[in-house]
Amino acid sequence: MKTDTTGVADPAGAVRGADGGTGRVTTAAGRLAALGRAELTLLVRNRTALFTALFVPVAMMGSIKVSLEGTDLGGAGVTVAEAALTGGVGTVLLMVVYSNLVSAYTSRREELVLKRLRTGETADREILAGTALPAAALALVQSVLLVAAGSVLLDVGGVRRPDLLVAGLLAAIVLLTALAATTSAITRTVESAQITTMPLFLVSLLGSGLFVPLDTLPDRVASVCELLPMTGVMTLIRAGWIGGVDGAGLLGAGISAVAWTVLAVFAVRRWFRWEPRR
Repeated sequence: MKTDTTGVADPAGAVRGADGGTGRVTTAAGRLAALGRAELTLLVRNRTALFTALFVPVAMMGSIKVSLEGTDLGGAGVTVAEAALTGGVGTVLLMVVYSNLVSAYTSRREELVLKRLRTGETADREILAGTALPAAALALVQSVLLVAAGSVLLDVGGVRRPDLLVAGLLAAIVLLTALAATTSAITRTVESAQITTMPLFLVSLLGSGLFVPLDTLPDRVASVCELLPMTGVMTLIRAGWIGGVDGAGLLGAGISAVAWTVLAVFAVRRWFRWEPRR
């Protein structure tokens, strides 16, 4: 694996040398694996990003659980522990996938890594997907751990519909990856990513049912919140884990998740920047 002058692993060098030094990678799987390994190295070396990804979501979940202790969630059909844990999964997805990838895409663009990668045989979609692999894997592992902890330690109960839970998690990762790539187009520096990611993070945290189910909100407010990007995938995740969503609700959630994913992918194809913003 090549390194740049600062000693940071170069994903472009990793892809070019992934076949043992001949300078060519002949399969998409090999190119994705090489990019994923390089990005994982960068993530592990970035202690701030790693700390944010591993510990901040758990800390937020604990503080939200405390704040919900005096809230009556009985009408929504969930307990405080269930609301906190499903919200914790949503927070993991937002911070590990979305926030982390906005910084990653912006950093690789400004350091000319994306430009160098495009000069080889790696396709654009492979570059974006390979960059996202470590974050996606980390988010899945943390989500599984939260589900296991909820079932064993907090008596939340087992997973009702594993198929819906898996579908919701995968749909959320694809959607947030596309949204991260789109957001990076308006993000000039890694430092400014903290600002550009804030709107979606706050809107999702407050209005997509991460911690407070939409059933507890006024009807008009809930109707608007149902249209937010994260609402559909969070409905699928909650239905898969603790149930309580009827067929019509699942259909609406699925349509919302697909629609937002299509829009986000279109936005990436139309506005994603491969050249540094100067």
